[in-house]
Amino acid sequence: MTATPTDTDASAVLAGVTDALRLVLHDCPPDPGTVTMGTRFVEDLDLESVDVVALTSALRDRYGNRLDFPAYFASLDFDEIADLTVGHLVRHIMDRLR
Repeated sequence: MTATPTDTDASAVLAGVTDALRLVLHDCPPDPGTVTMGTRFVEDLDLESVDVVALTSALRDRYGNRLDFPAYFASLDFDEIADLTVGHLVRHIMDRLR
């Protein structure tokens, strides 16, 4: 499914990321309302690299190929990746959809 214009505001993208997280973490999905812009993927959600790959795949399915996640992650240093928040990813998605 490709993004529509209403999918490009922060709350809609946050909801899309949250939905993708529920798919990826189906064995132990985050509780409704607990994923915020400040939620950290590693520290708070305990995502491993395989989970991040699955998450980016689900988001690419939702928003299309304009989300260049390999380039995005390559632009981050190790500490930035370790501290990556949902908000960082939401802003990246919004920037790429504009």
